[in-house]
Amino acid sequence: MKIRFIIASISVLVFAICASYPVSAGAGRQTEEKSDSASLKYLLYLPKDYKKTGTSSPLMIFLHGMGERGEYLESIKKVGPPKLIESGKEIPFIVVSPQWPDKSGWKADKLKSLFDDVVSKYNVDKDRVYLTGISMGGFGTWTFATSNPELFAAIVPICGGGNPKEADKIKNLPIWIFHGAKDVTVKPERSEEMYKALQKAGAKEVKLTIYPNAGHDSWSETYNNDEVYNWLLKQKKTSAKKQN
Repeated sequence: MKIRFIIASISVLVFAICASYPVSAGAGRQTEEKSDSASLKYLLYLPKDYKKTGTSSPLMIFLHGMGERGEYLESIKKVGPPKLIESGKEIPFIVVSPQWPDKSGWKADKLKSLFDDVVSKYNVDKDRVYLTGISMGGFGTWTFATSNPELFAAIVPICGGGNPKEADKIKNLPIWIFHGAKDVTVKPERSEEMYKALQKAGAKEVKLTIYPNAGHDSWSETYNNDEVYNWLLKQKKTSAKKQN
């Protein structure tokens, strides 16, 4: 009788603890979602330790390339963080991977609407929001960041390019740029010119990695590198840094 009472007591205690820190049913896997305000569908990944209330989670927004455009969200799972998540990798962020529906490129106003929608629905740490993308999504990363630099703690543009004249807008952002030296689709000079423009603007937390043997796919090596995720997690928005 005593053993049964002890087991019952432990069960009640565990239930009470779990109830105090509710975890989303979708945690640890990707689900298909839609932002009506942005008119964009997206894949959502919630880390296994995600809690609906209490401690908030960092957010990573991943922008895919030209080949993943359309209405079939499964295609995004072929590249980047969504591919790694599907293979079983645990990533310590909320990961939002939107899909651009037509043949044009990423638009900052649509992405801002998506961002607003996501932070209103999920328990996001707004001081640790990170933006990354590949190819067309690399260009989108630069565009979204220069349009809304106040949203992000850091960005990781991969094999893309931006407008060097807008470098001053993001000179205070930690930025890690990646490109393949043998990329003939988007020349590595596009990343190099942004790096030089940021340095000229006075950026102190920008670095550039050029893979000597990589072509256009410079994202696989990047997203397979845990150092990239560890670096991101160290970055917080400037306002948060000043308070710490």
